[in-house]
Amino acid sequence: MAIEYLYPQFEVLRNPDRCIACRVCERQCSEEVHRYDHDLKKMVSDESKCVCCHRCVSLCPTRALKITKTNHQFRENANWTGEVIQEVYRQAESGGTLLSSMGNPKDYPIYWDKILINASQVTNPSIDPLREPMEIRTYLGKKPGTIERDENGKLIPNLTPRLRLDVPIMFSAMSYGSISYNAHESLARASKAMGTFYNTGEGGLHEDFYKWGGNTIVQVASGRFGVEKDYLNAGAAVEIKIGQGAKPGIGGHLPGTKVAADISRTRMIPEGTDAISPAPHHDIYSIEDLRQLVFSLKEATAYKKPVIVKISAVHNVAAIASGIARSGADIIAIDGYRGGTGAAPTRIRDNVGIPIELALAAVDQRLRDEGIRDNVSIVVGGSIRNSADIVKAIALGADAVYIATSALLTLGCHLCRTCQRGKCNWGIATQRPELVKRLNPDIGSERLINLLNAWSHEIREMMGGMGINSIEALRGNRLMLRGIGLNEKELEILGIKHAGE
Repeated sequence: MAIEYLYPQFEVLRNPDRCIACRVCERQCSEEVHRYDHDLKKMVSDESKCVCCHRCVSLCPTRALKITKTNHQFRENANWTGEVIQEVYRQAESGGTLLSSMGNPKDYPIYWDKILINASQVTNPSIDPLREPMEIRTYLGKKPGTIERDENGKLIPNLTPRLRLDVPIMFSAMSYGSISYNAHESLARASKAMGTFYNTGEGGLHEDFYKWGGNTIVQVASGRFGVEKDYLNAGAAVEIKIGQGAKPGIGGHLPGTKVAADISRTRMIPEGTDAISPAPHHDIYSIEDLRQLVFSLKEATAYKKPVIVKISAVHNVAAIASGIARSGADIIAIDGYRGGTGAAPTRIRDNVGIPIELALAAVDQRLRDEGIRDNVSIVVGGSIRNSADIVKAIALGADAVYIATSALLTLGCHLCRTCQRGKCNWGIATQRPELVKRLNPDIGSERLINLLNAWSHEIREMMGGMGINSIEALRGNRLMLRGIGLNEKELEILGIKHAGE
């Protein structure tokens, strides 16, 4: 019926003077937008299928294509926007939940952009990172409160297992299944080269990637996919996933269409079956239950691996983090409401959770007030977009950051936000062999290495400008931050002064 018709969101503009009907766009588009019409003897487009991934635009040899947002619109209404109306129509037609990928796209405040970094000039001179030592290496794990010596005055080793990061950046959890084999290989190889870590997500660890175990964080989620003793011992650390920024309070779902033979074997589930992660861990209903799992994992790994607990940023995150710090965990990972996802209910992604900047500041201050800040390290993620975001995060109290969306962009992602369809034209969020091969791990890992090298250089430059020569001196140093355009309550939670003070 007519009410079901929704005008396409994008328009494919094809320059007839440039198009040579080479059909590259037809071969490259997994959405089947383009086809050659033999009767008309020209290329035509079904724009209703376009997701604006730019694959056709990028590979068109004559630059004949351009994708634009349609100017078709509903009658203007600030409350009932065209997007809202179309979503109502879709749900009235399907009766189903709206699904979305990647992070929250709404126009909420981005606090990183309202925080400025201080600079040193005369009394506390700046440092030239090209000519003077600048330490950006950091260690994640418990920090001993005292130095112990034996009767001969020699130091007694009292360090618990820790992670050494040559750069304060790690690749966040993205499961094999949600992203491709080649994407995982690119992350693993870049982690090895840069002296950092990537996270398996809840999909287990492919047998080919055990060789990169020294740079791998293995995850234990509510579905327990792929979890067994060898898996736990293969990684450098074990992460218990309680929550995720894009979907706090709910579980996960990998459709059976994505569970091919390799993923079936890695996740230890039947091929072609849906992989459902329950909302809660059914053995965790208190901090005492969490502590039991933490020490069960430590026991299984002979107390050689630090244990991370990952939570989403929600309104009572500081109290939750306090309990985790007392549970025996070594590291707390916090994921903010702009964190990416392979698929999440749209309403959850866009309306649940709080900004990572506020959550981080609240957690760091709570742990300091309780005198337990050195019991754990803090890692944050959820839309870390550049090196300045990293510097600000560390100054607010983080020890290191997780990145995921920026890593996928580096691999070629164009944020078309249709990962849940499994048709990623760039070979990232797909399991279709003909699409997976489009991502070359040699090129992918090189680009990730370039990104981390570039950001590391910029971090050193910003630290030098602040007159700081080590990550440890930057951590929690909120005196080096100033807010702009923030109200008193926001400044209070962030623990920083307004610009000009």
